Amino acid sequence: MPHPKSTDIAGRIEDLYGAPLADLEAHAQDQPPGMLSALLGMHDDLALAERRIDLHRAHIARLIHPERQIGPHEVAHLLDGARRLAEAVAVREVQAKSVAAVLQSLARIPAPRPAPPASSTPAPAPPLAAQSPAHSR
Repeated sequence: MPHPKSTDIAGRIEDLYGAPLADLEAHAQDQPPGMLSALLGMHDDLALAERRIDLHRAHIARLIHPERQIGPHEVAHLLDGARRLAEAVAVREVQAKSVAAVLQSLARIPAPRPAPPASSTPAPAPPLAAQSPAHSR
């Protein structure tokens, strides 16, 4: 099962907080660290891992272009690129799995209902609990 992409995660964060990601990022800068800043950081890390995958994939594609000769020097670069690509994929998988799990555990809280208008008669006081006499020894 493929993990969600950073664009999917961004949409889920926006749905959870009810605002566009850019607005949430601006809002989080003025707030103490909390769940929103953690989610935004996880999203940034996931997006960075995806960009690194694209970068390493493009580098490998340039190295194996059909018109290029592959010699010992290019093979070393190809192996290094493949290793870096594998690392970027592993990081992306961990980031995506982690942020998806956190988002799955969260739910948007419905807006509080307005309080009923105060009436002129006070609400009856709850009955007092029966008190038992203290026993001393």
